[in-house]
Amino acid sequence: MPFNDESGELLGPDGPFVGSIPGFQPRSSQVKMADAVARCLADNDVYVVESGTGTGKTFAYLVPAVLSDKRVIVSTGTKPLQDQLYHRDLPAVLRVVNTTARVALLKGRANYLCKHRLAFATQQMDLSPDGTTRELLEVEKWARETMTGDLAELTAIAEDSTVRGTVTSTVDNCLGSRCPQYDDCYVNRARRAALAADILVINHHLFCADLVLREDGFGQLLPGADAVIFDEAHQLAEVATNFLGISVSSNQIRELCRDIAAEEMREQSQVRGLLESVQSVQSVLEKLAGCVGTSNERQGWDAFGSDADIIDRLHLLLTRICDLGDILELAAPAGEGMTRCWQRVLVCAERLSRFSESSGSRYVRWMETGRQWFRFHETPLQLGESLRPYLHDRGKAWFYTSATLSVKGDFSYFCDQLGIDAAESFSLDSPFDYRAQARLYIPRGLRDPRQPGYVREVVMKALPVLEIVRGRTFFLFTSHSALREARDVLTECSHYHLLVQGQKPRTELLHQFRTTPGAVLLGTSSFWEGVDVRGPALSCVIIDKLPFASPTDPVLRARLEAIESEGGRPFLDHQLPHAVIALKQGVGRLIRDRNDVGILMLCDPRLLSKGYGKVFLNSIPDIPATRDIEEVRRFFDESSGAGE
Repeated sequence: MPFNDESGELLGPDGPFVGSIPGFQPRSSQVKMADAVARCLADNDVYVVESGTGTGKTFAYLVPAVLSDKRVIVSTGTKPLQDQLYHRDLPAVLRVVNTTARVALLKGRANYLCKHRLAFATQQMDLSPDGTTRELLEVEKWARETMTGDLAELTAIAEDSTVRGTVTSTVDNCLGSRCPQYDDCYVNRARRAALAADILVINHHLFCADLVLREDGFGQLLPGADAVIFDEAHQLAEVATNFLGISVSSNQIRELCRDIAAEEMREQSQVRGLLESVQSVQSVLEKLAGCVGTSNERQGWDAFGSDADIIDRLHLLLTRICDLGDILELAAPAGEGMTRCWQRVLVCAERLSRFSESSGSRYVRWMETGRQWFRFHETPLQLGESLRPYLHDRGKAWFYTSATLSVKGDFSYFCDQLGIDAAESFSLDSPFDYRAQARLYIPRGLRDPRQPGYVREVVMKALPVLEIVRGRTFFLFTSHSALREARDVLTECSHYHLLVQGQKPRTELLHQFRTTPGAVLLGTSSFWEGVDVRGPALSCVIIDKLPFASPTDPVLRARLEAIESEGGRPFLDHQLPHAVIALKQGVGRLIRDRNDVGILMLCDPRLLSKGYGKVFLNSIPDIPATRDIEEVRRFFDESSGAGE
């Protein structure tokens, strides 16, 4: 397929997007990226492109995609971005380009209403708590109106409501073709539209599930596509890690036991000893959870595997689950639901048995625990090695983009993570004038971040900056404990309206931040990226310290040990580039528009006292730096009129 530079022309100063899209401004970096996407699609090549904030990367890849006459998968980092692409950006592009390309949106099955499970849940409403009954009635009302079954439309109940789980299906409990609602299934309807689409919008979680798990034998999305474009590609490695390993949890086993009891009530297998076997599994499970689940933490398997009592309970749980599997084999002919439960028990037993054996050198085993719950994980040590068989088929085009993929212009960390051996890679500068629009403030006199009292010192240094910008700040932290301590100090020492992560859903916090004069939002990792607040409502970003991952994390520790054993440099090869990319995401929250003006405050003294500090400073936008609070005040007072 010959390269076509029409995309760049359409987005240029003489193209139809000027005047057709409110606020659209031609950008040379956007045109360059559109040409790169078109070339990648034409040559079935692999491209890795870092597009600075404000590049306009969404239109830069959508325009050549819809013009390519190819079947293109666009995978995003989050479901909100997925919805934005499908409901806002794609319709705008199709309208301006005037094409009839077929587009579709596909999410994981947990995002779609299951009519069968809704019917079953409403039958049990008399047994439900009052709040649950009210929410089920809201779902019933919505179900009579929805055309898609997409729960994103359902705003009457909270995103974290337990009712959502009762009215959706999983791979484990879906009845498949034997479901009485199969012909009207929203998941199947969405999948049929996906297979027929020219442009399919999905998210990284669904892509990895389809790629690795081949859910229900439905692994047709990638084979049927000619090209894949990954937006927010820096998130892909972490998502893929979860799918390339295995896990089994106490809650998963509890849900399985509940489903077996419910299916027995419905299908009446009447196999002797079935419910007694379920109760036996539950009893052993709760004893194991009581031993393991005492506090919220992540720890290596060695902290667990050396306890003989816990290992004995794990082996006993495995024995009881295998016994349950034998009984369910006899009950399976009673119906599809019981057959599914039997299959789930076999998978659960197989996974538990792996944790009862010695692990191979290619995986790290670890666990998460909480009060009366646990989750066991087996995660690949070398992610790129595990991904290589799945990705980068040369019969397709692969395009990776994000605002944060490189470290000082070097893409090797990102490419190594995903097993990308050869790619066209380059950075496109942001069109924003950071030297005119922002100042970087690195305060004096802060102690080492690892010493007690550091967080209070950070807050005290931040108070004059909050006064200068009159609140209107994202205060970003690398840990929840630091956030809570800062909240307490700010409550004691300041008058600002504080919005604290965890108090309310993220979308509601952001709405309040945008609409509350002088608000200060305190957030951790989820507010470091994917948040777009333009204008003077956000005039300052403060970051408490460099975002190095915790060295006690079991997966990180194992990967660092593996790097060292192979003669590598754990800090330089992994910890530093990971932290640099995370910092770039946080910094990227500040300037989101050509008219924005703001202060970036980086508090960590290691930026200047350690040699690696230059790597961070050379990787973020070129913002003039100062250590003088009065210079910060002068800049903001003189410049903020442009952002008011």
